[in-house]
Amino acid sequence: MGSPSKLKQHSALLSACSVATLWLASGATPSFAAEGSVGTLMEEVQVTARKRADAEILQEVPVAATAYSGDQLEALHTKDLQSLSFKMPNVQLEDVGTVKNTANFTVRGLGINSSIPSIDPTVGVFVDGMYLGVNAGVVTDLFDLEGIEVLRGPQGLLFGRNVTGGAVVIKTARPTNEFSSRFKLSTTDNLDTVAAGTINGAISDTVNGRLTVYYNDDRGWFENVYTGNDNAGASDSWFIRPSFSVQLSDTAELLVRMEHGRMDSDGVVAQNRGYESTYVQTREGMQFAPSAPLIAASVGIDDWDNGRDSFEVAQNEEGYQKDEWSQVITEFNKDVAFGDGTITNILAWREYEAKGLGDIDSLPVTLFHADSSVDQSQLSNELRYAGRFGRTALTTGVYWFSQDVTYLENRLLRFGAIDWTGGGEQDHRTYGVFAQADIDLNEAWVLTLGGRYSSEKKDAKIASIPLNTCTLSGCSSYDENGIDSQSWSAFTPKVGLQWTVSDDTQLYTFWTKGFRSGGYNFRNAGINPLTGMPYAPKATDQEEQSSFEIGAKVDWLDGRLRTNMAVFHNTIDDMQREENLPDAVTGVAQIIRNTADATIRGAELEAMAALSENLLFTFNVGYVDGDYDKVLGDLNGDGLVDGTDLGLEIPRLAPWTYGVGFIHDLQLGAYGTLTSRVNFNHRDEAPYTDDNRGMLSEVDMVDFSIGYTPDNGSYTVSLFGKNMLDEMAEGNNTQLPAVMGGVGASFTPLNKGRVMGVEFLYEL
Repeated sequence: MGSPSKLKQHSALLSACSVATLWLASGATPSFAAEGSVGTLMEEVQVTARKRADAEILQEVPVAATAYSGDQLEALHTKDLQSLSFKMPNVQLEDVGTVKNTANFTVRGLGINSSIPSIDPTVGVFVDGMYLGVNAGVVTDLFDLEGIEVLRGPQGLLFGRNVTGGAVVIKTARPTNEFSSRFKLSTTDNLDTVAAGTINGAISDTVNGRLTVYYNDDRGWFENVYTGNDNAGASDSWFIRPSFSVQLSDTAELLVRMEHGRMDSDGVVAQNRGYESTYVQTREGMQFAPSAPLIAASVGIDDWDNGRDSFEVAQNEEGYQKDEWSQVITEFNKDVAFGDGTITNILAWREYEAKGLGDIDSLPVTLFHADSSVDQSQLSNELRYAGRFGRTALTTGVYWFSQDVTYLENRLLRFGAIDWTGGGEQDHRTYGVFAQADIDLNEAWVLTLGGRYSSEKKDAKIASIPLNTCTLSGCSSYDENGIDSQSWSAFTPKVGLQWTVSDDTQLYTFWTKGFRSGGYNFRNAGINPLTGMPYAPKATDQEEQSSFEIGAKVDWLDGRLRTNMAVFHNTIDDMQREENLPDAVTGVAQIIRNTADATIRGAELEAMAALSENLLFTFNVGYVDGDYDKVLGDLNGDGLVDGTDLGLEIPRLAPWTYGVGFIHDLQLGAYGTLTSRVNFNHRDEAPYTDDNRGMLSEVDMVDFSIGYTPDNGSYTVSLFGKNMLDEMAEGNNTQLPAVMGGVGASFTPLNKGRVMGVEFLYEL
């Protein structure tokens, strides 16, 4: 049970949302249209959340989601998914920081704190219908998109594949027969420069083509006071995306999207926030553990101001990260007379490779450096049918997914005295069959019935890091108990009811289940204190979730105000977590196991109001609260499973997120339009680690932009600023043993502070 104060907050918020829902529903009226950027952001967004034959308007779909069209993403100066992290309630879309370009996404308090590629994410990322099998290589730069949808809550029916937290659906722009082109050039005060372009049009009467290219040269933002490098964190990335569509007949079309890209960057930029020198007990006896500032002073750094109020770092190894990926996604659509429906087949292939070196101790000495590599290849196919039979809209299909993943990690510890390498490899197969029927009971009520059966199998080989049986080229042997094969399966049903009160008002409710298969730990580094040997590799059990939600979507006041709201109650059984515990021998012991049963509940509201035809107001607020119902393991590392563990906060559960924004179009007559935008967004402090010693800071984000567009709309020139309050935000906050920086020693990767820039966008 939660505390009385939390229960009062929760009840008050539920009551407020319920009253607001009925009040807004009573005032629904026809739609309102505006011009300029205000009109662009008020446009109805088309979404594919229900995988119907045709896209649907977001306001008509009974799903809690935030969606942006391609034009809206450009208006918000969206560079990557992380750019949207603070703009939605109860959503965090950030880079974990340990390895650049690796997702650490959390929705409604459900996420993973891991850069281990064998750990399935709770928030699935789908690109043009292709599920990304690992969280590495996900936070890539974005350009030339049709749109992005962020679906909150478990999507265990139509999307399947372990998405117990939610789904991020990315749709790249498709080829059309009308000629168009777009070019973008931007740079910032720290010389983070983007040059990108796309060209689109008909190649022949039946073939359309599109070519998109993107290049980003980021000269770095942070100061490394040890090396004297004022441009730490630099990166260089590019991708090329050719696509074409072929009209095979009047009823059949083939769409092929290809992409190849590379990223070459510095290693992790991180602080060690140790603050006090002390003596600590290790397996070898008492040892002096100097604090981070004392270590810095010992190597001649007198002015290093580490901590939450400074972006300075002092790392003797700036490291590197190199990513390369290739993918091909083919989509075949065939209209059929049966149910006036469409058969869709999406066959997708992707390969991803990454190598990197990071300074994990984040100090000017070599106490914990890690060199790693990821090699992943995946192939998937989804065949589905969507049509209508009288009052019933039916979506059904089968899904198959296969991937091979190899991960290797080298740890260089204690001034290089310890040099260990381990890792693992996995062969992974998934099958699924699903169906959803939306039945019109009458003109106002729709009943949803659906279910998905999923089966997963993983064959794994684990080499524990302290046994040192590998090199970065491969492993000579695996743990005695490290070769294993496990299978998991689940049926995830959904029952829902939608009430269309009027043309502009709908209420909905549903109950559904989510499923996340078990898995293996490729970073098996913990030392069992009873044996002095690594913990035996062991597969986790599957995680299951049950979710109940009530929501409302309303347009009212002649369409000038749009509101989406939802309240939810989730129960999670056998929650899978990565416990990060400091270890004096291996640096950090990352233990993957089923830690607890938990309950998470909350509410969220998004609103958009056209105060005039030239002024738009946006608002969002999210509240989430959770408690452990039962603890299955030792969360705080004290060797006991007791009430102390039960009383810990669930990681990544930031109680409040909220934001407000204004967009204004100043009409200059024949001279064009001047558009101004400012946004303020807040996220509460939240624990990062299961033991609650690592914390993510409370953050207030302020962004702005001022853009000029001539009357013919051919180009836009903008001045923009991000994180104008220069707020400190961490990718993670993992505790290190005191021998690596004293009491409070930590590995804390940093996000950029204040950034200002200019952008030129030309369209033809």
